[in-house]
Amino acid sequence: MLRRRSIPALVLASATLVLAGCAGTVNVPAAPQANAPECADVMVRLPQTVAGAERRWTDSQATAAWGDPATIIFSCGVASPGPTTLRCESVAGVDWVIDESEAPRFRVVTFGRTPAVELYFDTESSEDVQGVSSREVLDELSRVVSRLPRDGGECVERSEATPVPSPVEP
Repeated sequence: MLRRRSIPALVLASATLVLAGCAGTVNVPAAPQANAPECADVMVRLPQTVAGAERRWTDSQATAAWGDPATIIFSCGVASPGPTTLRCESVAGVDWVIDESEAPRFRVVTFGRTPAVELYFDTESSEDVQGVSSREVLDELSRVVSRLPRDGGECVERSEATPVPSPVEP
C-alpha cells in the first residue's frame, strides 16, 4: 500500500524537474557571503515572477534569475559598496547604487545593507528578448531585500555629500 502512494509522488516530482529544466539552468556564480543566514531568509521569499518574467533555476547558492533568456540576475552575499559617485536611489526603503555605464543593461547593488544584494537586469527589448522595467524590478525586489539588516549607510543627495579632500603634497 505504501508503495502505490509513493509512485505517483515520484512521477510528479520527476515531471516537475523535467518541466523546470526546459528553459535550462542559469549559471550565476555564488557571491562571497552567499551562505549568510540573512541571504537564506531573503531567498525563500523571492517571487515567482518579477516585472512579468518567470523565475528560473540557477546553479549557485543565494542566486536567482528571471526571464528566458534571463533578463534579471539576483545575487545575495556580495560586498557592500563604499562611498561612490554613482547615482543612489531609495526604493521602498532600500537604497540602491545604480551603475548605468552599460545602459540599457544595469547593475545595481544595495547600499547600507549587510550582506548586500546585486542585481543585473536588461531593460532593452529586441526580437528575442523582452526587456524589463527597472522601476518594476526594484519595486518588487526591494520589498524582499528590505529584510536584510541595515548597517547604517544610506543614500544622500550629491549636493549633500561631503567632498573628499585632495591629498596634500609634502
